[in-house]
Amino acid sequence: MKQAVDKLLRVAMTVGAVLIVGACDLRRSAVLDPKGPIALAQRDLLFDAFFVMMLVVVPVIVLTLVFAWRYRASNTAAVYRPKWAESARVDAFVWLVPALIVIAVGVLVWRSTHKLDPYRPIDAAVPPLEVQVVAQDWKWLFIYPEQGIAVVNQLAFPSGRPVSLRITSDTVMNSFYVPQLAGQIYAMAGMQTRLHLLADQPGKFVGRNSMYSGDGFSNQHFEVVAMTQADFDAWVAKAKQAPAKLDATTYTALAAKSQLNPITYYSAVEPRLFDSIIAKYTHAHHAPAAGTPAGTAPRR
Repeated sequence: MKQAVDKLLRVAMTVGAVLIVGACDLRRSAVLDPKGPIALAQRDLLFDAFFVMMLVVVPVIVLTLVFAWRYRASNTAAVYRPKWAESARVDAFVWLVPALIVIAVGVLVWRSTHKLDPYRPIDAAVPPLEVQVVAQDWKWLFIYPEQGIAVVNQLAFPSGRPVSLRITSDTVMNSFYVPQLAGQIYAMAGMQTRLHLLADQPGKFVGRNSMYSGDGFSNQHFEVVAMTQADFDAWVAKAKQAPAKLDATTYTALAAKSQLNPITYYSAVEPRLFDSIIAKYTHAHHAPAAGTPAGTAPRR
């Protein structure tokens, strides 16, 4: 019986080890497989925070094992001194080490907060591509004001060129997230948030809403495509050939609740549509003056 139990335990440990190793596959963890400088900096911050925490966790685990072994019942040579008043070494260890860790974490958070500010533009030799993003039930609308087109559930841009996103919601709060390119930021009705991202090379990625928003939440994904400049120009030309145009009537129909929407192109967009979507949730009930960011969310 004991042999059978030991064999079952070994099998269970082997299976557990295989599952743990399989979970470490970077292809299954988008956060650990960045494809742009913003996502890379966020991954490095994750690792830095992990190692700082290990400065606390590892010594505690090691000391727990050492104490348990040293003061085991069978070790009669260990000196047991339950009565003592002061210890400068213990006090120094208990107070100085946590203080140093808190200082290290504070410096790390301060530097990273400014470095990874989602509103901070990416330094580059080329100007950013402006894209306006609208969260709907349960899909994403991307408006390209410079190109005069719009696309549902697909965000395309040239690799190596920064992308500046203006994000809002025409429904409940959503969270815009492309794990391999940038961190998440909320999309809120009547407000505008900003996010900048950049892809180092051409590729396809998955974007999603990372905040529960109702029945269609699990299907609210969108395709992200980084391509060469030539391919992007061809993509824009393809979108301009689409028969559909995004005017007020078309937008009202698009904003209705729906799931698993296919990628849809609009060859023209009603002027200031993005601003009007924000304005309808504000008291003014009209789009802001040109050059004024409508409903800009307060930065914290």
